[in-house]
Amino acid sequence: MNSRGLRGRTAVVTGAGSGLGRASAHRLSEEGAAVVVVDIDSDAAERTATEVQGPAIAVQADVSSESDVARYMAAALDRFGGVDLHHLNAGIFGDFTQLPDLSADEFDRVMGVNVRGSFLGIRAAFREFRRAGAPGSIVLTASIASLKGSADLFAYHVSKHAVVGLVHSAAMYGGPLGVRVNAVAPGIVPTELFRAAPSVAGGKNDMELRASTTPLRRAGTPEEIAAVSTFLLSDESAYVTGQVYAADGGASIVNTVRPSGGAGAWDAAAVDRAIYADAGVQQ
Repeated sequence: MNSRGLRGRTAVVTGAGSGLGRASAHRLSEEGAAVVVVDIDSDAAERTATEVQGPAIAVQADVSSESDVARYMAAALDRFGGVDLHHLNAGIFGDFTQLPDLSADEFDRVMGVNVRGSFLGIRAAFREFRRAGAPGSIVLTASIASLKGSADLFAYHVSKHAVVGLVHSAAMYGGPLGVRVNAVAPGIVPTELFRAAPSVAGGKNDMELRASTTPLRRAGTPEEIAAVSTFLLSDESAYVTGQVYAADGGASIVNTVRPSGGAGAWDAAAVDRAIYADAGVQQ
C-alpha cells in the first residue's frame, strides 16, 4: 500500500458505518491516516472506529444537517487538530416509486442527503482548508447513476447527476488553492444500501445477474471501490481534479444496441409492461 500523502494525515469519511464508507475508513487507516468515522447510525460508527487499525473517532451525524456537519468537523479538530482529506460518501437510494407517484417529500429526502449533504461537506472542507491555510483533497461517492439515466430510482439518479456538478464546480474553485475534488462512480456493488430492497427488480435479488452483463462479468466489492477513492485522495493522483472515476466493471462503456452489449438478449416488453400497467395503458 503506502500511497503517498496519506500517512499522518486526518480523513473524514461519511457514511462510514457500513458498506463503501466502512471499506474506505479501513483502507485509509491501513495507509496511515487517522480517521473520523461519521454515520447517522451511532452504533455502526462506533464499530468501524473500533475495527480500524489506527487512530479513529466515531461521530453520529446527519450529513444533511448544517449543525451536525459543524459538529463532526469540530470533533475532528478537537481530536486531531485538522482535517486534510474528506471522503463524502454518505448517501441513500430512496424508493422504487414510479415517477407519476413519487412524492415531493421523498424526492426532497433523497436530494437532502445526496446533494445537500455533499454540498455541506464540501463547504465544511473548504472552510477548514482556509482556516488551516493548507491544500487538501476531497472525494465524493458518485455512481454509475451519475452517468446514465433510468426509469426507476428517479430521485437517486437525479441526485447523483447533481453530485457530478458539485465535483466540477468545486474543482474549479479549489484548483488555484491546491484543493483537488474528484469522485468515484461505483457500479454494481452489493452493500447494505441495496440490500434494503431484497425482492425488487434492481434491488438485491438480481444484483449478481445484472453485474454478469458487465465486461468484467461480476459485481464489485467495497474494497475495490475504496482502492479508487484512496488513490484519488492520495498524492498519487496529484494532477487529477474534477474527474469522475468509474469503478463499475466497465458497465458505463457498454453499447447496448450491439450484440456484445446484450442487444436482443433481453425482453424490452417485459420491462415496458410494468410502465404500461402503471400508466394505465392497454396493450
